[in-house]
Amino acid sequence: MSQPFYITTAISYPNGKPHVGHAYEVIATDAIARFHRLNGDDVFFMTGTDEYGLKMAQAARDAGVTPQQLADCNSAEFRRLSVALNISHDRFIRTTEPAHHLAVQALWRAMAANGDIYLDRYEGWYSVRDEAFYAEDELIDGEAGARLSPQGTPVEWTKEESWFFKLSEYAQKLLDHYEAHPEFIQPASRRNEVIAFVKGGLRDLSISRTSFDWGVPVPDSPGHVMYVWVDALTNYLTATGYPDATPPGAPHWPAQLHVIGKDVVRFHAVYWPAFLMSAGLPLPGTVFGHGFVLNRGEKMSKSAGNAADPFDLAAAFGVDQLRYFLLREVVFGQDGSYSDEAIVTRTNAELANSFGNLAQRVLSLIHKNLDGRLPWAAEGADRQDDGDVHGRVVIACTVEMPQAWSELSISGAIEAWLRAVYACNQYVDAQAPWALRRTDTERMEAVLSTLFVCIRDLSIAISPVVPASSARLLDAMGIPQDERDMAALHDSGWYARLAASGFSLAAPAPIFPRLELPAAV
Repeated sequence: MSQPFYITTAISYPNGKPHVGHAYEVIATDAIARFHRLNGDDVFFMTGTDEYGLKMAQAARDAGVTPQQLADCNSAEFRRLSVALNISHDRFIRTTEPAHHLAVQALWRAMAANGDIYLDRYEGWYSVRDEAFYAEDELIDGEAGARLSPQGTPVEWTKEESWFFKLSEYAQKLLDHYEAHPEFIQPASRRNEVIAFVKGGLRDLSISRTSFDWGVPVPDSPGHVMYVWVDALTNYLTATGYPDATPPGAPHWPAQLHVIGKDVVRFHAVYWPAFLMSAGLPLPGTVFGHGFVLNRGEKMSKSAGNAADPFDLAAAFGVDQLRYFLLREVVFGQDGSYSDEAIVTRTNAELANSFGNLAQRVLSLIHKNLDGRLPWAAEGADRQDDGDVHGRVVIACTVEMPQAWSELSISGAIEAWLRAVYACNQYVDAQAPWALRRTDTERMEAVLSTLFVCIRDLSIAISPVVPASSARLLDAMGIPQDERDMAALHDSGWYARLAASGFSLAAPAPIFPRLELPAAV
């Protein structure tokens, strides 16, 4: 029976165009979602844009447009990025949707009904760039005596009437939850940071603003709009039909996994569960804070001139090549770095030279030497070396990779796959089926059938990472659409059915052509 699996990215703030960090997060989340579909789970994958807040209002003013016009323009770019990167989301949410207003106001009323919201006056430090409030002891010193947030962003002293959420009353409840559910915050380094922050004491949180009007109106409180993080976090509920679904959020809530950047862990692992506890709603299973993607080891910024356009990278190197590089190179949960040279080197070595060349050699030999007819059934191959190489592939695809995916070790899953690819290349070099054509055609067919089975299994297993390329290869191999999941890897009769169907292998086209470095501009 399939299991529900609701997974989200952090919705992106569209005060500017998408960058590589946005691309990495949505690619990683997409790969996890695709693996769970491969595993037969009932997946609901959501992404979108977070369109309210003072930062959006100021960016719109600077651009000479309305906040809604800016949101419409840049949200469309994030949608275009999802299409360009072959992202398989089930829902793209915009927080300016009327349905979202209803959901946020329902959550507010639920928290208020629990006695957790009160009216007072806010006076303190606020970072527009972070959309976050900071206590005096959290600030750091900048140049010329300037006060900065812990992230190094400017802060300003703010005074205004505000509604407050009784966050201070949830400190022990949060700590109890972290202890009872150690998987709630991952990786462990993020969990330790959050626990230390909560143990340091929580202050009540200002959750409305009166100094601007670009936000969701507070119910029954004219002139107040909600603090952007109350609004933004509720998007995960909005997509489930909250508050109309019965029970609230059914059938998808609670989410199994929020994939977010490490810079917004506090909001997702402290504020969000406290809001849900107050509203009497279940908490998500895991909040995973991934690291940053750096350009040659340096953090990307417009001022430094090193913020690469993900559309340009996909166009230059290929969508699947970019997906593969980011997921292979960057250990999920840690910072990672990229460069044109690194993308070309890794994808050529592992996709083009290792897996792509393996598939091209084997399928070309079948097409040329057997007129495209599949070799005699793989089940007949009973030599030790045949069984060993296929066993290596089976273990990688059905044991090691699923275990790594379940642990959110994406690069670990790819490494297990690569070890099996390397084993197949060692096998084909040792058996030399091109030479067997002249000396032992039966042995040649046994080797080619073993390799055909291995390539099919490897292609299915890596499909969450390189979905379009895997689909092209499986199409060329005649594998039916409904036989491309984890269950198919345990089906011992598929090869005989395909051979009996009269399928004929056409001349194969390279799946992963070698890349060249783009010409210097």
